Amino acid sequence: MSQKRAPDRAARVVRRMQDLSNTIEEIRGRLEDSRMPVVLSGAGISAESGVPTFRGAGGLWKNMRAEDLATPEAFERDPVLVWEFYDYRRRVLAGVRPNPAHYALVRLAERFKDLTIITQNVDGLHSLAGSPKVLELHGNIWRTRCLGCGRVEENRDVPITIPPRCACGGMLRPDVVWFGEALPADVIEAAFEAADRTDLMFVVGTSGVVQPAASLAPRAKANGAYLVEINPDATPISTVMDVVVKEKAGEFLPRLVGI
Repeated sequence: MSQKRAPDRAARVVRRMQDLSNTIEEIRGRLEDSRMPVVLSGAGISAESGVPTFRGAGGLWKNMRAEDLATPEAFERDPVLVWEFYDYRRRVLAGVRPNPAHYALVRLAERFKDLTIITQNVDGLHSLAGSPKVLELHGNIWRTRCLGCGRVEENRDVPITIPPRCACGGMLRPDVVWFGEALPADVIEAAFEAADRTDLMFVVGTSGVVQPAASLAPRAKANGAYLVEINPDATPISTVMDVVVKEKAGEFLPRLVGI
């Protein structure tokens, strides 16, 4: 697809309540005219449900970093240790439920049957809330993949038998993308296609630093899409946005969709 570069537009940062009210009306107008809105979500939307981060400061488990456990090499060396880490994460997530932001996106999907949610999160909360079309860039912690036959299936056992085995006898691994691994080709291709086709993209709770997800908003902008960032904190991609709403997604999105 040939890319049409949109005129440069400076991001408008929305903080004051009056500005927020006006901005909601503006975005609702954009939604009325939209053919295919897209949502890109990151850790921020899950954090509002109480999902902890397992990366960076405070992300240690048994004095080990997630970055040192979530790798194919670590799994090859010690699959039991890696599965203990993921069993711990699954235990933490077992009691977590979608928040108002997730449900607001379900309401949006009821209006736009082609609404695509592209998420960097592995917790499955978008689908649990009821969103029908979710592209999980980094996989899903509630799925397993067999290293023998390749079978992928949902597994919500808490605790999980360690190490888990497939019916074929093969070793199971979490169906997530580890450090050093490529994203699933079909998923990232679908994400790029959605970014190329959308005319309105919501960027919700993502840091804007992890590639290739960080390239999706600039890609959509280059094709003329209107970009709305919803994040209490500024990010490296805030400058390409049309509107930056410095609010929590769980507070802003329900108001936007009227729930």
